Amino acid sequence: MKPIILLTGKNGQVGGELLHLLPQLGEVVALSRDQLDLSNPSDIRRSIREVRPKIIVNAAAYTSDDQAETGETTARAVNTEAPGLMAQEAKKIGAALVHYSTDYVFDGTKKAPYDETDSVNPINIYGKTKLTGEDAIRNSGLPHLIFRTSWVYATRGRNFLLTILRLATEREELRIVSDQVGAPTCASEVAVATTKILTRLLRNDGGFLSLEISGTYHMSAAGQTTWYDFAKAILEKAEAGSSSLEWLARATQGRRLMALRVIPVSTKEFGSPAPRPAYSVLSNSRLNQTFGVALPNWHDQLQSCFVSDTIAAQRGAG
Repeated sequence: MKPIILLTGKNGQVGGELLHLLPQLGEVVALSRDQLDLSNPSDIRRSIREVRPKIIVNAAAYTSDDQAETGETTARAVNTEAPGLMAQEAKKIGAALVHYSTDYVFDGTKKAPYDETDSVNPINIYGKTKLTGEDAIRNSGLPHLIFRTSWVYATRGRNFLLTILRLATEREELRIVSDQVGAPTCASEVAVATTKILTRLLRNDGGFLSLEISGTYHMSAAGQTTWYDFAKAILEKAEAGSSSLEWLARATQGRRLMALRVIPVSTKEFGSPAPRPAYSVLSNSRLNQTFGVALPNWHDQLQSCFVSDTIAAQRGAG
């Protein structure tokens, strides 16, 4: 009998990709924000008790760094309290929890990729609420997998990739931060890696529920870049991209790219409301050593977006 999987955030970037892949593993009950309000504890309890899943995959989150600075109450409800409650409810029914977190749990003072054992010290509200959400899951004693990823984007939703393409149809000059270093990670790759891991663990029921496997893993693109260089790469790919790509046509609304210049600016010059780490590259060694999974280089991931409208569906879970 196939396991029941409860997926939250089905309309989000990662959730939308998981929606295509998780049915390979079991019966998926996928809920959107309208169907499950993560700021409402009663909604969370009711959904888990009614569905009684074997696995909860929580792909929902409050992800706006800047808005979180003035909306801490909502960010904390969704990023901290909701995952903690999910863990409590899942433990009662013998389920396991897969949860996504962020590179922004680190302060960016390190100059080499962060390991899972490095000290955490988030410098913005978003990062702080995500970290306390991690802590709530870990402290529950529930079998769990926390995947920290970074600079997530997709060909849907709201993200850096689509913002750059939209702005490039409106402006001749773009000013992009050049002193923050990270690893842009495509949501489809996160979904594929997650599905591969769950496939392996579900083949051995005891393995998935083992507390030896439980823990925090970094799951991000290989390599590193800056927002400035990422923006330049996006525009280069878009210029050379196929006009038949539906997502690209939607992103640009069929208009040609106007941006002739991409100007590097400092974080201070750009002036975002939320502070961000100067360096947040993650080491994925533990993920690879434990599960044999490694995500492609960020540049290769970006290239894949400009090849097909159905990246995750074409790759499958392997």
